[in-house]
Parts: sequence; structure tokens; C-alpha cells
Amino acid sequence: MLTMKDVVREGHSSLRKIANEVEIPPSEEDKQLLNKMMEFLVHSQDPEIAEKYDLRPGVGLAAPQLNVNKRMIVVRTTDQNEELLEYALFNPKIISHSIETTHLESGEGCLSVDREVPGIVPRYARVKIEGYDLNGEKVVKRLRGFLAIVFQHELDHLNGIMFYDRIEGDDPYKVPLPPNEIIKRNEQDSPLS
Repeated sequence: MLTMKDVVREGHSSLRKIANEVEIPPSEEDKQLLNKMMEFLVHSQDPEIAEKYDLRPGVGLAAPQLNVNKRMIVVRTTDQNEELLEYALFNPKIISHSIETTHLESGEGCLSVDREVPGIVPRYARVKIEGYDLNGEKVVKRLRGFLAIVFQHELDHLNGIMFYDRIEGDDPYKVPLPPNEIIKRNEQDSPLS
């Protein structure tokens, strides 16, 4: 069983590496690890088990957080209809996204970060993702809202990016303009010749 002792913390070199693709079909070893990662989320969300094993509750986990340099993530949370959703994917990636951005009002947290980092973390409001499930079958999903934010947070881990890298340094609570608003402002500021 995975515990918080297995989760590496900020400053660890594995959190800053670009993870390697997993060979598809996945090996038994990779499948077992993905299952253990999901089991960790299940346990961390169960108040009794979490207290017994001193687990911090999590909604997502990426293999680099376990010092495993592979493109593997798990996500377990509810959608806007309170329906439980679980995703365990190899080689996940965003294949399209909205121009519109969003963020969590309360900011983001991370199992690999033992401190609060205040600030707005801009994310795409909607994403279409692709990856491979435990059987090596291709999965394509459209995600929005909180679920889209969680996926982007975990995908960042596969690329050596921490959530606080996306916070505006000079003004952590600055709400970034959507790309189309930046274009409109630039057009207004500079007269056409």
C-alpha cells in the first residue's frame, strides 16, 4: 500500500523531469503501479483509512510524484452532478482545449507540496484528453470545470511543472486575461495603419 512516505516532495529532482512514455500495451508492472496509485486516492479519500495511515486527501496523482519517471496519472473525483469519476491513464495528453480559462478560487494544492501557496493558477476551462487505460485501449474524454483543472495539474507533473510555476510572480492574485481579450486590447491600443 502506498502512503505519504512514498510521495516525493518539492525540491526532489523527479518533479522537474519530463516523464517518459509508457510502452503500450502496458507491462504487468506498470498496470500494478497504476492500480496502486488509484488505491492511494481511494484510501486518501476515506476519512478512517486516511487518519489511520496519516494520508492527505488527494484527487489526483502522477507517477513522478512517486519517483517514477513515467507518463502515468490517476484522477478520482466527482463531476458537477456528484457522480464519482475515476481515470487511470498511461500517456495522457491534451489534444484540444478551450480559449476560455478558469481557476480555483481557493487556489491549488499538491500532495508533493507541504505548504500553502496562495495565488491564481490559470487553467483551460475545457480540455479534450487522450490516453490509454489499463488494458491498453485508447480513451478520449472531454472534460470541463474542476475535472479539467485536476487533469491539467497532473499532466503538468508529467512535464516537470509545479502548479505554482503558473502563478503570476509579481501579483499572485492577478486573474489572467483570456487570450482573445488580450488580442482585443492590443487592437484597441494600436491604431491600424
